[in-house]
Amino acid sequence: MHIPQPIRESDGAGATDLGPRDVMRDRENPDMLVPPITDAGLVPNLKFSFSDAHMQLNKGGWSREVTVRELPVAKTLAGVNMRLTPGGVRELHWHQQAEWAFMILGSARVTAVDQNGRNFIADVRPGDLWYFPPGIPHSIQGLEEGCEFLLVFDDGSFSDLNTLSISDWFAHTPKEVLSANFGVPISAFEHIPSDQVYIYQSQVPGSIESQQVPDPYGTIEPGFVHRLMAQPPITTPGGTVRIVDSTNFPASRTIAAALVEIKPGAMREMHWHPNNDEWQYYLTGQGRMTVFSGNGAARTFNYRAGDVGYVPFAFGHYIQNTGTDSLWFLEMFKSDRFADVSLNQWMALTPKQLVQSNVNASPELMNALRTAKWPVVKYPGIPPVVEQ
Repeated sequence: MHIPQPIRESDGAGATDLGPRDVMRDRENPDMLVPPITDAGLVPNLKFSFSDAHMQLNKGGWSREVTVRELPVAKTLAGVNMRLTPGGVRELHWHQQAEWAFMILGSARVTAVDQNGRNFIADVRPGDLWYFPPGIPHSIQGLEEGCEFLLVFDDGSFSDLNTLSISDWFAHTPKEVLSANFGVPISAFEHIPSDQVYIYQSQVPGSIESQQVPDPYGTIEPGFVHRLMAQPPITTPGGTVRIVDSTNFPASRTIAAALVEIKPGAMREMHWHPNNDEWQYYLTGQGRMTVFSGNGAARTFNYRAGDVGYVPFAFGHYIQNTGTDSLWFLEMFKSDRFADVSLNQWMALTPKQLVQSNVNASPELMNALRTAKWPVVKYPGIPPVVEQ
């Protein structure tokens, strides 16, 4: 096995590491072990892996989370990775924060009831999203093959183990109060849970038609689910992008997102976001991101499936595919709209003489600038960046 060393070939900087070390971790983070020569200054840690997060195990599934506790810079959003078995239930509950979700594998049934008494029942499959506003009670249940999904909440300090759930409230309410509330004898509550259930094993529910509950107040429209993969992507030579925010998913008022595919040899162009910090989740492949924070500071991080990335507000950045397969990831924002500023497009739409004099740009560069934004770029003749 090749043992990487903190020595940069381009200028010979560095020296061998002879002390105790985690070689596997170094191999996974080559650009942290040997930073590009352009990296400089102090940029906070912008990476945390769900593999390093605490796993909460229950009969019926598991969960793990990345919050400000694990990634201190990530103050705007927090994430929960959850798995439910066939029939496994994330119990009836609600949050003080909004919940945005992406179905990774399998299928689930989600239910909700709003403050006007309207209900909502839907099945979600890979690539589908759901969004529950703060305070709206809901549930999630795995269907025939079970499921795994990502939950994102619009508060970096959120913890899924600190939500408001029906079992927890029942367990901590006197039985005589429950009796008065529901109009049944105290004996009807002999077998209620003694503590919060959180996730539990149940039977796979029947068809969605068989589970419908007639509602005199009607159902929630247009609903809390969005079929993201049914949405035509923005396609460029380097990959694809699907953008979802309140303009095409009206329920999602506090979280905007993009699902990005970067093909081998391509990159998410140099850009920044003028509305908020960016919280990322890597789905497949491997890549590296360099973040520029101004005053000569820049730092490069390596990412692969299951990692969380973060970019503070307005910091310039780009993401390169360093593997041989497509790199897929989600970028999310605490905002009702997706927004980004393209470095290429900005330069193309600024007076040419000004741009040329500012960076001493060559005629070749000036002629290559594009007024149309390409979120993902790839040019012929440029080989892929492949990790060693």
